[in-house]
Amino acid sequence: MRKNVIFIFVFFIWIQLSAQLDSIGLNDSAYLIGKGIVSGFQQGSSKKTSLNMEAYTLKQMNERAPFNLSDALAKLPGISQMTTGNSISKPVIRGLYGNRILVLLSGLRFDNQQWQDEHGLGLSQIGIERVEIIRGPASLLYGSDAIGGVINIIEEKPIKNGKKTDAGMQLYSNTLGALADIGFSNKTDKHWWRLRLGLENHADYSDGKNNRVLNSRNRGYYLKTGFGFDRKKWKQENSCNFSYNEYGFIMDDLRSSFTGDGRWVRSMNGPHHIVMLSLLNSQNTIPLKKSLLKLNAGFQSNLRREDEGGGQISLSMHLMSFLQNAKWEKSLNQHTVIVVNQQLSLTNNTNYGGRIIIPDATMIESNLTAYLKFQKNKWIIEAGAGINDKNIKTFLTRSLNNYNQPILSYAKPVLPFVKNNLTANGMIGFVFQPKKWLIVKQNNATGFRAPNLAELSSNGVHEGVYRYEIGNRDLKTEQNFNSDLSFEIDKKQLFMSFSVYHNYFNNYIYLTPTAAHDSFYTFPVYLYQQQNARIVGGEYFLIYKPEKLKGLQLKETVSVTSGKLQKGGYLPFIPAYKTISAVRWETYNSNKTKNFFIEPEFVYVFSQDKPALFETSTLAYYLINASAGVNILQPGNSKSLRISLNINNMTNTNYFDHLSRLKYYGLNNQGRNIALAIRQQF
Repeated sequence: MRKNVIFIFVFFIWIQLSAQLDSIGLNDSAYLIGKGIVSGFQQGSSKKTSLNMEAYTLKQMNERAPFNLSDALAKLPGISQMTTGNSISKPVIRGLYGNRILVLLSGLRFDNQQWQDEHGLGLSQIGIERVEIIRGPASLLYGSDAIGGVINIIEEKPIKNGKKTDAGMQLYSNTLGALADIGFSNKTDKHWWRLRLGLENHADYSDGKNNRVLNSRNRGYYLKTGFGFDRKKWKQENSCNFSYNEYGFIMDDLRSSFTGDGRWVRSMNGPHHIVMLSLLNSQNTIPLKKSLLKLNAGFQSNLRREDEGGGQISLSMHLMSFLQNAKWEKSLNQHTVIVVNQQLSLTNNTNYGGRIIIPDATMIESNLTAYLKFQKNKWIIEAGAGINDKNIKTFLTRSLNNYNQPILSYAKPVLPFVKNNLTANGMIGFVFQPKKWLIVKQNNATGFRAPNLAELSSNGVHEGVYRYEIGNRDLKTEQNFNSDLSFEIDKKQLFMSFSVYHNYFNNYIYLTPTAAHDSFYTFPVYLYQQQNARIVGGEYFLIYKPEKLKGLQLKETVSVTSGKLQKGGYLPFIPAYKTISAVRWETYNSNKTKNFFIEPEFVYVFSQDKPALFETSTLAYYLINASAGVNILQPGNSKSLRISLNINNMTNTNYFDHLSRLKYYGLNNQGRNIALAIRQQF
């Protein structure tokens, strides 16, 4: 089966590439695309699309000295993170996470076994250029799982010409940890290459009462390389990424195992996750006659293992994915652009460990969409439609789903099955700019996702979330309809954006305890069910620059989200309402070789008193943060030295965040942390 899958994938790529290369010679002039911050589907500014879309550079995110990429994204409006300590976290966009948020890396979907609550995103900010965020469904453009939003990670690009070397380090007081990397790149007129090495290492973190959260330690090693060329008729970007991470497994009964373990100790002798990730990718841009073709193909390998302590491997899962994307873009006239997008993914999951929580399976997904954009005078109108087909086939997998499996009296084994999901999606939206400083957006879009393997076929103990989970092979495809309305004011002294959304779900999938609250050797038993649901909310963002106080900025952010099931009850892991108020002062010296900023920040998180059935309420809390930095440019060249200092939770507040899974063990979030970051270009 695997050989056939690989052959089909390679043959499909070869056919498309051969057919398009024949037409390159029809046009001598290169097809030019204007620069923009949106690169996931169509180039252009975020002001030129009805989607709720923004881009954030690595420099912006690193001012907060985040522990990982999820932590960096959680500082942005409308985004939170579900955490199991500092190192294991996943982004939450408007109350949705995991397989409801599509992550793109080098233009292709990224899967890190995110169906499990304690499986983090597992990506570092090392070696990226920026991240582009879409809030709301985008399945039309990107296929399944883009039901709540898209996180598009853009890898770093080489400098315009010549050689560059840079190195950076971040030191963290709370975890006694460090994150360091060094990068090299070289670019000539037509060719370029890059190389980046990185590592991180953290001990256990401490809460606001200086109590250690045992086994919250982690370490990681990173290697990123890339090479490519830019010719008149063919542009290619190739990347190869490798990472090896170990994350401490935080449980409720670890004290006896860590007796005598010192504050600086960070060895992985206790239970921990081991995640090895390898990615290969090739992005090709080919100008055709009055149109543009982009071909993207890649391979991903994700090996996840769980060490119960002392080198005893219990769980070992290997997820391999072959991915392909072809996008054709053409201007029909001076006002209209059409984009046709085709995607194919072939995924295989194989178990090697003794403990099995999802079966061996093969998944094949194909997606075909067409998108039109019309722009004239003060109006932009976008519309599109697409079709997606996803096939899931599970196999007989030893102790998980065989006929003689010893099971609970109320849990039948989910025997091997084949499930096919055919779904149609659409989008229509507009952008209206009545004044140069005012933009009104309205977008209506659908999204979908097929039930994942855990939801369909679980039947056993998931120790990481302390549950016995029972899957349901009869689950239907989850689909939503989202309506988003936003206003944006952009003047010299004032920038303000306000957006509200209504997200309705058909067949929302969720976990719930059994009616009798059954247990299996103290593990509570949970069932996967579904019903209709809705999420409503909004975001508000303000930046005011007083005219007479140059360099001063006043910032305000408000995020509100609420989720409820149709038959009563609330959705799980809905973030509490949050406001962030900040004052930023930035100055340049007379010759503009140095600039300095300082930014105190006040965060208030409201109480979350509408928990799901298996959740608990969370009290309100506040945090005081502050960051400062200086950028020193050397006259006559592009070399620079950046130094920044960030203090998070300055008052050492002891608190539970509603999206922290550790609160069920009575463990608090991180206390005061002082982070020093230094980056030097050579």
